[in-house]
Amino acid sequence: MTEKLGLNMNLNTIFSIFTPKDANFIAFLEELGSVVESSSALLEQLFFAKTEEERKEIAKKIKAEELKGDQVSGIIFKQLNETFITPFDREDIHALADIMDDIIDTIDSVAQKVQMYVPKNIPNHALQMSSVVKEAGVEVAQAASDLRSLKKTTSEVRRHCRAIKKLEEKVDALYKEAIVNLFNEEKDTIELIKNKEIIHGLEKAANRMNSARKVLKTIVVKYS
Repeated sequence: MTEKLGLNMNLNTIFSIFTPKDANFIAFLEELGSVVESSSALLEQLFFAKTEEERKEIAKKIKAEELKGDQVSGIIFKQLNETFITPFDREDIHALADIMDDIIDTIDSVAQKVQMYVPKNIPNHALQMSSVVKEAGVEVAQAASDLRSLKKTTSEVRRHCRAIKKLEEKVDALYKEAIVNLFNEEKDTIELIKNKEIIHGLEKAANRMNSARKVLKTIVVKYS
C-alpha cells in the first residue's frame, strides 16, 4: 500500500512538471483592458485636437496602442493553447480577449479615418460620442480588472456591465441624431461622406464595447 501510494505521488509529481501551469490570464486581461482605456482616451483627445499636427501625433499613439493590444491578445491566445488550468472557461477568456482586441482595432480605424479624411469640421455629436466611448472604455477596463475578485463577489463586474450598456445606448441615440443633422445641414457631399464614415466608426466602437459587456455577463452568470 505504501509503495502504491509512493508511486501515485511520483506520478502526480511528474504530471505536474509536464502540465502547463495556470498562466496569469487575469493580469493579461487587465493589461488588455488598460489598452482599451488608453486607446479610447486618446481617441477623445484626437477628436478635440485643435490642429492637424496634433491629431497626427495622437493617431500615432493610438496605432502604438493597437500594436500593443495585438501583442497582449496574441500572448493570451498562445497561453490558452499551452495551459491546462484556466481561471474561467477558456472559450470565455478567448472571447473576451478577442473582443477587447477588436475594440482597440476599431478605435484605431476611427483614428486613421480622421487622419486620412481630414474633415473641415467635426460635428458636435461626434465629439460627444468620442467622450462617451472613452467612458465606456474605462468601464470595460475596470470590469476586466474586477474579474480578479469575481470568485468573492460579482457585484462590481455587474455594475460595470450596467454602465457599459447605458453608455452604448447613449452613443446609439447620439448616432441617430448625428446622422439626421448631417443630412439636414451638410451641403458638401464629400464632407457628408467623410463625417458619416467617422460617426459610424464611433458607433461601431461603442457596439464593440457592448459585445465585451455580453462576454463579461456570461462569465458572471457562470460564477453566480
